[in-house]
Amino acid sequence: MSSGQPSPQNKVTAAELNKLNESIEQITAENEDTLKNMYLTFRLGKEDYGIEIRYVTEIVGMQKITEVPDMPGFVKGVVNLRGQVIPVLDMRLRFNMEPRAYDERTCIVVVNIGNSQVGLVVDTVNEVRNIDDEQISPPPKTGNAASAQYIQGMGKVGEDVIILLEGQRLLHENETAAFTIE
Repeated sequence: MSSGQPSPQNKVTAAELNKLNESIEQITAENEDTLKNMYLTFRLGKEDYGIEIRYVTEIVGMQKITEVPDMPGFVKGVVNLRGQVIPVLDMRLRFNMEPRAYDERTCIVVVNIGNSQVGLVVDTVNEVRNIDDEQISPPPKTGNAASAQYIQGMGKVGEDVIILLEGQRLLHENETAAFTIE
């Protein structure tokens, strides 16, 4: 299937989202120690990323995004999530990656950043994983300090590397204030 379109069996199903959301609820309902080393993993392009589960509220399928004028390019707009209006960031654009059309696997990961809920558009969600401290290496030293600020570390899982994001640094302080919607 070279058209670049996912096959119907690749569509993220409500059952998959419910299962992931139930895992998140179960993990977050337990004590703080249980949250340590737990990451929601997702894919952007060819790479896997993870964010600490303690920042994740829920995962929803793509919804109608209302564009808001005069926002940075990576801010796609806002969505109405059960009566709450939350800003939505396209993580590909945030990380200066090539944009791509949203498809059936594209999801919005709702996270708490500062005191605000923010939706993160990702190519697809993978699973909740336990990555112990000894499996995490510091981020590589790069010349681009701006992109390094988002990275908490590099999780080694088998032969794979998962880029672990620092949840509270996905937005700069001035951006968080600008995206707060009363």
